Amino acid sequence: MDKIVSLCKRRGFVFPGSEIYGGFANSWDYGPYGTELKNNIARVWWKNFVQNRDDIVGLDSAIITNPKVWEASGHVANFNDPLIDCLKCKARSRADKMLEEKLGIKEAVKIPLDKLDDKIKEHKLVCPVCGGADFTKIRKFNLLFETHVGVVTDAKHIAYLRGETAQGIFVNFKNVMDTMRQKMPFGIAQIGKAFRNEITPGHFIFRTREFEQMEIEYFIIPPKADKDWQKPFKSWQDELKRFFKEDLGIKEEKMRWRRHDEKERSHYSKDTYDVEYDFPGMGFAELLGFAYRTDYDLKQHIEHSGADLCCVDENGNKFIPHCIEPSFGLTRTLLAVLCEAYTEEPVRIASQSDAGGEVNGETRTVMKFLPALAPIKVAVFPLLKNKPELVKKAREIYENLKTQYMCEFDDNGNIGKRYRRQDEIGTPYCVTVDFDTLNDNAVTVRDRDTMKQERIKIAELNNYLKAKLFI
Repeated sequence: MDKIVSLCKRRGFVFPGSEIYGGFANSWDYGPYGTELKNNIARVWWKNFVQNRDDIVGLDSAIITNPKVWEASGHVANFNDPLIDCLKCKARSRADKMLEEKLGIKEAVKIPLDKLDDKIKEHKLVCPVCGGADFTKIRKFNLLFETHVGVVTDAKHIAYLRGETAQGIFVNFKNVMDTMRQKMPFGIAQIGKAFRNEITPGHFIFRTREFEQMEIEYFIIPPKADKDWQKPFKSWQDELKRFFKEDLGIKEEKMRWRRHDEKERSHYSKDTYDVEYDFPGMGFAELLGFAYRTDYDLKQHIEHSGADLCCVDENGNKFIPHCIEPSFGLTRTLLAVLCEAYTEEPVRIASQSDAGGEVNGETRTVMKFLPALAPIKVAVFPLLKNKPELVKKAREIYENLKTQYMCEFDDNGNIGKRYRRQDEIGTPYCVTVDFDTLNDNAVTVRDRDTMKQERIKIAELNNYLKAKLFI
């Protein structure tokens, strides 16, 4: 993971937040390439789950809502983590996570909150910072970020930054039904920021206080038998597995579907999975929460708001829809994509004609993103920056291509160093203008993964790239 963090800083994917002031509490900013990568992941997700489907529509709800939304959802009362302080160094930790590291998640989730103190003593756990063994009593810590609306900072003006995007979907359910004329089953999708006042953020961008989610609430008619919800649930499982493999390029063997048992599963859920990725240095950790939430959320908002969020069937009977929820962490997905793409390998050049300044046998670092996810699709080089005729022709090609793809013009350093830089950015194709180009109107196109070079006519270049990039 350290090598990935270093590359992200060096190549402009992710920067430490507020770095010139010494950073701030696991805050991270996304650089030019990180922004492109994150947007590309979101774009692929949106195209797959909204644009390509007739049964899902999009939404963009407010970050700050009426605080009653979070009271109804249970976040104000129950959105808590067990907080414990070390009496020696004052470091704060999550008691449940300390036990997970000792016992494993399957055993740790079985321990009731009021028994955590005893279990920490029983297993002689120590502070992860200083190694001390004296702790405060465990207390509940609410994860909602509290703020105040208006000029007065009193209890009457309290509001919360949203802890998840899902509640914005539920409170807009009736608006979407009335305006979009959807029929069951159908879904509402949303991409947006969420905020959680995490006790122990860490592991780079995996656990942060400010993050982005990609969530879908897929509404179904109340099932008369288990098979009525199990069929769409299984269908969603299959689609999610395909999406991770084919659209994000994540290998199946690096993924794990961990099913919640009755003690871990929320009381309102009939089935829940944590879909996990095997992160380097961390092991398996959650990328996606996938649950059948029954009618709990809409029922809560009906009870607390008094609004009629029911639907009517063809016989005029009212019902409260149930929902299946795939909840992605966008920033966690980005980290998984970075980890999956990161490759160190020896340079292997089949023939000297393909060398292009590269040295056989040296080690290169390359980010093997799928073309649709790559921040830069095509880089364009003049062979030499001090030859105006080469620079002019390269600029002409670049100006034409950048209307079609996210491109980059680079004339700094020798051609081998430029290839190495684009490898670390993850650019699938590099186009080089050389002296032969001035005579034959052809350029050299170098493939990132194979390092093979082909001579392509400029007039055919756009169609060549379009076929290779699947755009």
